[in-house]
Amino acid sequence: MAQPPSGGCCDVSRINTQKIEHLLQSGKLESCRETVELFLQEINFRSLESLMLRLYVTMDIYIAARSFSREIGIENELFVARFGSIDEISGKMQTVDGTTQFLHEMLEQCIHWRIEAASGGGNEIITRAKEYIDRNYMNEDLSLRIVADTVGLSPSYLSAVFKREMKQNFSEYLTEVRIRHAKELLCCTSKLIYEVAYAVGFRDYRYFGQIFKKQTGQTPRQFQSSTNVC
Repeated sequence: MAQPPSGGCCDVSRINTQKIEHLLQSGKLESCRETVELFLQEINFRSLESLMLRLYVTMDIYIAARSFSREIGIENELFVARFGSIDEISGKMQTVDGTTQFLHEMLEQCIHWRIEAASGGGNEIITRAKEYIDRNYMNEDLSLRIVADTVGLSPSYLSAVFKREMKQNFSEYLTEVRIRHAKELLCCTSKLIYEVAYAVGFRDYRYFGQIFKKQTGQTPRQFQSSTNVC
C-alpha cells in the first residue's frame, strides 16, 4: 500500500483493519456502530480535515469490506452498485460526518449480508465441509484452508460458520472423525497401531496415541485389547 499522505491529526500508523475484519466476520449488527466509532476514535478520525487522509483510511476499510463480501458470496457488481467503486467513493468523503456515515452503512450492510448468507446457507456449507472431511480425513495434510477452498469460502469465515453450527472448531471435528475411524480399525482389523495411525491421517503414531487416550480414556492398545475383532 502507498504511504499515507501527511497532514491532519489522524494517527494512520495505528490503523489496524484486523479489528474491522473481526467485526465483519463475527460482530453483532446491534453493536456495529459502537465498534466502528471506537475504531475511529483510536485513530482520531473525527479530527481529520484532509480529504486525502479520509480517503486513505476509508480505502483500507472499503477494501476489507469488499473482500469480505466476496468471501460470503456477494457479487462484486452488487457491492459496487451499493457503495460505488474505488474511483467513485471520494465523492462521499467530502466531510468527516459524511465519511463516517458511509462507513457505518457499508459495514452494517456487510453484516446484514453475512447474517442472511449464514441463515440461508450455513447448514448447507457445513454439510459440504463435513462430507469432504469424511472423504479425506486420512489425508495427513487436510486443513481448514483446503476445506475452505473446496466450499468456496475463506478459512476465517468457514471457521466462524463451523464453530457456530457445530459448537466445536474445525480441528476438533477433524480429530473426532479420525479417532472414530481409528476405533473401527482397531476393533475390526488386524492392523498394527502405527498402521492405524497412518491410515487415519496422523503422521506420528506416538502423537496419535496421546490424542486417542485424550479422546477415549484409553491407549490404542488398551482399546484394542478390550474389544472383540468383528
